[in-house]
Amino acid sequence: MGYFEGKTALVTGAAGGIGGAIVRRLRSEGVRVAVADRDVTGIDAETHLPGDLLEASYADELPRAAFDSLGSLDIVINNAGVITRGSVTNTTDADWALSLGVNVEAPFRVCRAAIPIMADRGGGAIVNVSSCWGVRPGPNHAVYCMTKAAIASLTQCMGMDHAHQNIRINAVCPNEVNTPMLRMGFAKRGFNPDTAVTELGKTVPLGRIAEPEDIADVIVFLASDAARYMCGSLVEVNGGKPVG
Repeated sequence: MGYFEGKTALVTGAAGGIGGAIVRRLRSEGVRVAVADRDVTGIDAETHLPGDLLEASYADELPRAAFDSLGSLDIVINNAGVITRGSVTNTTDADWALSLGVNVEAPFRVCRAAIPIMADRGGGAIVNVSSCWGVRPGPNHAVYCMTKAAIASLTQCMGMDHAHQNIRINAVCPNEVNTPMLRMGFAKRGFNPDTAVTELGKTVPLGRIAEPEDIADVIVFLASDAARYMCGSLVEVNGGKPVG
């Protein structure tokens, strides 16, 4: 019997690089998946739930919408996220609102709505995406580091608070990942994305930055019964590279 037999999942940020890898990996294991993002056109999944996570009502209703469509909800993966560069003095109100809204408030709302659904069904697994930068902050990403630290702490607290309901809540903490968002950030700063990714890879002991599949595999492991004794854990996936 497989670890995912008969399981269902909700994945936010499903249109992104890591999100797409998560969805593909789950579905390869036979999981029926509901995908959430602003635009979910073209994503192979059982249920499509487009919307803006900055809208409180959308985030609040996502778990129930996934449950109603799939008939159950065993796994929630809060993958959606944004990166804001700069010091506090270079951070605008818009940067602040976007970062807090997507990186902290949305997963809080999704977890708050999903936990009672899972508890009623005897348990489940939630995986949040934090960052190595949230565990050990680096320079020039003040608000990003703060939001990822917040979701890491929230994960640890929820892991303790809901373990007795057989709901395992953990977080993955990646370092740099070769995603369209990372490449777009390089391009906006005037760098050639291919060259920048190659040079960044030289700073990693394993010799390259992570691919989305490297992160997705760890997320899917934490969502599976293979991780049945992991709860409130922060799992760094960094290729051996410290933040700095």
